[in-house]
Amino acid sequence: MPEYLRMLLLICPLIFCAGFIDAIAGGGGLIALPAYLFAGLPSHDAIGTNKLAGGSGLIASSIKYIKEGKVRFSVAVWSALGCIGGAAVGGWLALLMPERILKMLMLAAVPAVAVFLAVRKDQSTEKEEKLLSRKKEAAIALCIGFGVGIYDGMIGPGTGTFLILAFTAFLGLELVTASGCAKVSNLASNLTSVVIYACSGNIRYAIAIPAALCSVTGSWLGAKVAVKGGGKRVRQFMYVVLVLLFAKMIYDLIV
Repeated sequence: MPEYLRMLLLICPLIFCAGFIDAIAGGGGLIALPAYLFAGLPSHDAIGTNKLAGGSGLIASSIKYIKEGKVRFSVAVWSALGCIGGAAVGGWLALLMPERILKMLMLAAVPAVAVFLAVRKDQSTEKEEKLLSRKKEAAIALCIGFGVGIYDGMIGPGTGTFLILAFTAFLGLELVTASGCAKVSNLASNLTSVVIYACSGNIRYAIAIPAALCSVTGSWLGAKVAVKGGGKRVRQFMYVVLVLLFAKMIYDLIV
């Protein structure tokens, strides 16, 4: 079997699954990036190729959430701007701080996030969301995007999940709307990364294009499941993502 075909047969099904999960609860990179690495791509090429394919999936899921009226633009736009700036700062900080320290900090944070998700009831109402003025809501969304964007620039996996959690915790959004806003926000920082990796020549287009088609299909179906299943379905998949993230960080620390 030709090497190129073998790589596609390995990568494409995993990218479909990554897009499906990412559209619902974030964290698709926990599946996608290892898939490229396992197929034999160098690390920088794996990241760049994943950014292009994953960005295509984010476009598809964002469109689906927007069509279903599950994106609060007053939150998503400001958060997206914050994500772009935060990702740039995070990339710079990553060069100054040992990666092991970052992973240890996140290893402590993930169980806390899981507890928060377990105890928080998805009972946000429209009345709760309107308690904040437009200016305050925009400021909080910008700070959320900037803070999570820094994490995305430093570490990456689970960015969408943390955006969802922040939107529900600080803005009172219900989980499906929070997921929709997270997709738009994450898309902004992802597209910025695509430009950077494209300019550096670290995107394998022969692999990225078919992977992007799989990501788009999985993301569209995942967004559809999230919209129909409501907050309960999003919550279930977020548990899966948090477990994967926790396991990956433990593995990285050990290895």
